[in-house]
Amino acid sequence: MTALLALSGPVSGLLLGFGFGFVLERAGFGSGCKLTAQFRLTDWSVFKVMFTAIVFAAVGIYFLELAGWVKADAIYVPAPYLWAVVAGGVLIGAGFAIGGYCPGTSAVGLMTGRFDALVFFAGLFIGTFAFARLFPWLDQLTTAGEFTAGDRLPDALGVPEWLVLAVLVAAAIGVFYLGGWFERRARQRGLV
Repeated sequence: MTALLALSGPVSGLLLGFGFGFVLERAGFGSGCKLTAQFRLTDWSVFKVMFTAIVFAAVGIYFLELAGWVKADAIYVPAPYLWAVVAGGVLIGAGFAIGGYCPGTSAVGLMTGRFDALVFFAGLFIGTFAFARLFPWLDQLTTAGEFTAGDRLPDALGVPEWLVLAVLVAAAIGVFYLGGWFERRARQRGLV
């Protein structure tokens, strides 16, 4: 076990990637049908799993920081460029809604032999290479609108970290209830 924890660089990334892909496939997220059901509000499992992971990581880091095992200053947080975030969110969101895959789930779908994932993954590669080719002209757009109020949400909002975490946990609980309500209605209407 110690040897696994000592791994760094590409090997650890590859192992974590395989682990993440395995979990995504076991959850059914390698299927474009399951993923697009999120946009139809008939299956909230994708949002529930991902939001739970975000909240768990945020609360976990907070408690590790309180225990003195992690220093918040040692965690790299890239500068947020608002226009790049908006443009990327719109493009990835549109691709997700149209194709039924995000980059990670398309890799999972590809590895399980789904043809639609192959098409989406090919588009992912084409888009990546096109962006790399056009980057000299897009560079100013990708660094426009730098948000400098703080690297972390509590700093940006000027509120204690525990308050942000409490709101996140409350939002997660609310999403579980709201998602459950939408899923029950979809089953009652025969949409699932």
